[in-house]
Formats: sequence, C-alpha cells, structure tokens
Amino acid sequence: MIGSKNDSKQPNGAKFEEVTLETKPIFDGKVISLQVDTVSLPDGTTATREIVRHPGAVAVLALKDNRMLVVEQYRKPLGRTQVEIPAGKLDPGEQPEAAARRELEEETGFRAQTLIPLGAFYTSPGFADEIIHLYAAEELVSGEAHTDEDEFLEVGAMTLEEAYAAMREGSISDAKTINAIYAWHLRELTGQWPK
Repeated sequence: MIGSKNDSKQPNGAKFEEVTLETKPIFDGKVISLQVDTVSLPDGTTATREIVRHPGAVAVLALKDNRMLVVEQYRKPLGRTQVEIPAGKLDPGEQPEAAARRELEEETGFRAQTLIPLGAFYTSPGFADEIIHLYAAEELVSGEAHTDEDEFLEVGAMTLEEAYAAMREGSISDAKTINAIYAWHLRELTGQWPK
C-alpha cells in the first residue's frame, strides 16, 4: 500500500524491482543516449523498457526587482517558441550549483550572489532518468551573456501575474518553469522559499 510503513523498508524503492537481464545500446548522442533493456518483472515474466539516459540538468528562478528572468527560444521537439527560466545540462563532473551559476550567466548575463536550492525532480521517470535541480537566484549582478554557438534566445522578465498569464496561454508550459512559478508564488504568500 502506498504510504504504508512497509514501503520504507524497501531499499531504493525496490518493492516492484525490475531486474535487468540485457541492455542493448541504440544511440549515443551529444545530450542523451537511448537503450533498450530486457527486464524480469516481479511475477517472473519479461518485458522491454526503452530508456533515455541524460546527464542531469539545472534550472534557475532568477528574480530581479521582483520579476522573473526568462528566456524565449525555439524548441524543435515542440515545433514552437517557449518562454522558460534559464536552464541547461550538467557538464561531466560538474556539481549542480556550479552549473546553475554558469547557465544563469551564459543565458542572461546575470550572476547570482545567493543561490537557494529548491529541490530536484525527474522530468519523465517512465522512460528517462533526467533530473533537474532547481535553484532560486537572488542578489543579481549584471555581467555578460555568452550563449552556446547553436543557441538563439531572447532574455526578458515578467511579474508573477504575467507568468501565470503565460501559463494560461501556453507560452510557458514546461515543468521546470511551472515548478519555479509555484515556488515563487509560495514564497510570496509565506515570505520564505519552500524547503
């Protein structure tokens, strides 16, 4: 039963563990890799699982004059432009806080004097292991943006009300930005960041 005391006795959530019998690499790219695993299910039968491996990422809710810094960029998988908070993948061996500082400056030109961890979440655990570490950035200092050579974006800022309006109209629809907006709203209501 979900939430029962017996759940806590399962190491790493292994209650319904699927044991990997075989892994077949399919693709190894710049950002992700794809593999197909054959697994043994708890009832003894087998199944296949298509798994996307990702190095992990960071996202930064940066506030300047009580406005959230955002970037607008084209997202090819969606076939449209999105408004999102600054974010990016972890470089090999990079710690999430360092990546958050790097991505914020690369995309917006701002450096954060204070970074507050707001937790981490898996984006699509049904088929991917991507985890995003979310940070709030305060006490921003202007610097210089230096985006990746294949990255084209426009930096903007919006109030909480504007962020909710963008969610309603669909220009903000990604999980990291929506999570950040809810965290910001909670801070506005309680005076502190969620822990």
